[in-house]
Amino acid sequence: MSQPTFLTGATGFIGSAVARTLIDKGHKLRVLVRPNNSRHNLHGLDVEMIEGDLTKPETYRDALQGCQNLFHVAADYRLWVPDADYMYRVNKVGTRALMQAALDAGIKRIVYTSSVATMGQNHSDMLANEETSVTFGDMVGAYKQSKYLAEQEVLNMVKHDQLPAVIVNPTTPLGPRDIKPTPTGRIIADAIHGRMPAYVDTGLNIVHVDDVAQGHWMAFEHGKIGERYILGGENLALSEILRLIAEIDGHPVPKIKLCCQAIYPVALCMALAARITGREPRVSLDALKMARHKMYFSSSKAQQALGYNPRPAHLAIKDAVAWFQVEGSINKKPCIPVN
Repeated sequence: MSQPTFLTGATGFIGSAVARTLIDKGHKLRVLVRPNNSRHNLHGLDVEMIEGDLTKPETYRDALQGCQNLFHVAADYRLWVPDADYMYRVNKVGTRALMQAALDAGIKRIVYTSSVATMGQNHSDMLANEETSVTFGDMVGAYKQSKYLAEQEVLNMVKHDQLPAVIVNPTTPLGPRDIKPTPTGRIIADAIHGRMPAYVDTGLNIVHVDDVAQGHWMAFEHGKIGERYILGGENLALSEILRLIAEIDGHPVPKIKLCCQAIYPVALCMALAARITGREPRVSLDALKMARHKMYFSSSKAQQALGYNPRPAHLAIKDAVAWFQVEGSINKKPCIPVN
């Protein structure tokens, strides 16, 4: 492929997996990196790095020129932020500006990484999918709200500006190179280091990060413009996830199950303290609200339309445990898991 592909988020968890997949498929990569971001996840990769910032379009407009494709993976993914406005500037305003710059540069094909956080949830035995009804009022917290609005920006530009974008919605990826780590990665780190003695009755759709990356490439190759595709894996209760972690790592399984109502007063006190200190609470109110429902999803649309075929969830958990045991960031706070 002679013309380069532009990629945002390449230093991050999903983005670095997407970078490796695209290189394997023959793409020449031009990647946007923030000046102060660690390049650890790009070590050994043949990529052209462009220093810039999604909130400053002037830092990447010229770099888009001459590129044929765009994968927009970067996002501010935190469940608690002291400044929600910044998250909106990155996720919503930054996405809109990047898409406009891509149109101006004549980009031929775009894959935008959204999230199942933008989707509705079925509070029954039926799995949620791309057609499950949802409104902005269903979005809990700044992350979900900003990603929902960003996705709407992309869909509107597809409709009105002929933006050549396909949308992918990963569920809860696990695997290597989760350097921050993500909220779910923290569960792995906390569990293997004995910092999760109890759990809440919730559930997640677990998928290997490398399968999510493959799903990005499949969406690029086979996805329909303007369509959304859930890139998920296996639906598991948190208790089962913790059991698998313990089985792999060889530590005792947490046995104390707590209800969300019992944790609420603690989370409220932590939220008040966080306002004063500016430090992330160990359990946020938004995370607790999300954990009240099992976040189970179906990837059947991606499987049928794209040929997407994720591996079993226990392999994703195994690879994540192995990575955190060797080089993962372990000095992190416990958290309630969400998508």
